[in-house]
Amino acid sequence: MGPLVVGAVWVEDDGILSRIGVRDSKKLTPKVRERMYAEIVENADHWTVVIASAADIDERRKEKSLNDVELDMFAEAVRSNPCEEAYADCPDVNDARFASRLEALCPDTAVIAKHKADDLYPVVSAASIVAKVTRDRMIAELHEELGDFGSGYPSDHYTMDFISDWMRDNGCPPPHARRSWEPVRQMMSARAVRRLDEW
Repeated sequence: MGPLVVGAVWVEDDGILSRIGVRDSKKLTPKVRERMYAEIVENADHWTVVIASAADIDERRKEKSLNDVELDMFAEAVRSNPCEEAYADCPDVNDARFASRLEALCPDTAVIAKHKADDLYPVVSAASIVAKVTRDRMIAELHEELGDFGSGYPSDHYTMDFISDWMRDNGCPPPHARRSWEPVRQMMSARAVRRLDEW
């Protein structure tokens, strides 16, 4: 549930990011991420986030894979402040292919894409923190609207239980659920089968 957020950070020298102590956002507590977020946005030469709502993702998934949706979002972020070199945490199984495809969309930028790049490069760690804090704040707003549904990730049983219970009570996925995600599609399919059996 919730949005997909891609973060990007620009620095001439990543020394400032190392001094802040940036690391993979998943390895930091929410409180530490918030503190680092404030320091990153204050000290970076430039930063941005690209956000796709659940409905945006579902619409794009009618024509593209999730990897292609993410690729487009990465390209949008890079093009927002052109640079000579970009480091990316690769969402594709093939990092060379992803780098080549991103370079094709950002022809003036050399792309270095690696798996676990948020562990390898401070600038990618900083971008992951900016993205994670942005998404966490948006999820907190959705909790106020819908109630606590957990993190919104499919690996979170609180999220999956919330969606399942909502569908049982309302007949459809809750607002802000990504209907194109396989777990939600399976729930919708199972519900449709049950309704047919009721005839």
